[in-house]
Amino acid sequence: MSLVVMEATGAYWRPFWHVLAGMGLNVMLVNARSVRQIPRRKSDVADSVWLADLGAHGLVRPSFVPPALVGELKDLVRARTLMARERGQVAQRLEKMLESSVVKISGAISDLMGVSGRRMLEALIARERDPETLAGLADRRIRASREELGEALTGRFTDHHAFMARILLDTYDHYTAQIAKLDERIGAFFDPGEPGSGRPEVSAC
Repeated sequence: MSLVVMEATGAYWRPFWHVLAGMGLNVMLVNARSVRQIPRRKSDVADSVWLADLGAHGLVRPSFVPPALVGELKDLVRARTLMARERGQVAQRLEKMLESSVVKISGAISDLMGVSGRRMLEALIARERDPETLAGLADRRIRASREELGEALTGRFTDHHAFMARILLDTYDHYTAQIAKLDERIGAFFDPGEPGSGRPEVSAC
């Protein structure tokens, strides 16, 4: 079987590795750092010949390349991590925007994006400005008193703040929906894999 030696550079090697492996070739992925440690006459033109020579003489060890299914799972988990981080940043921007309107909801309730916080935000967006009415939207389990909530909700929330709050809430909800899709896809990888279970199929290579 023919041996193909590839240097691992960033993520550029991935599509070529899978194509060559799918053709039935013996593909060896080598760490670029380990190759540089072997004395040689450096020439960009001769790099491919050099790698082939090293592989033929067994002077380099192959790097581990996870199966396609593992790679897909890593992509999904990485995407979920990034989206969860970005969703958290949206919540932080919303909190800062509220602070600029002198509305201190986050100081009175623990979760701005929880049920009570969302009720109050939606009411503010709908132009409700009465602190007592807004405080009455809080769940009974909220520890803050009505007076504390009313004080926290007394500010200068304008139509501009309402517009920005709507944009940020919709963005937050978009990320939440995408995270739910990723969770479903990730969960399918841990399904027993019986027919009809929805588990993703393993790629050919």
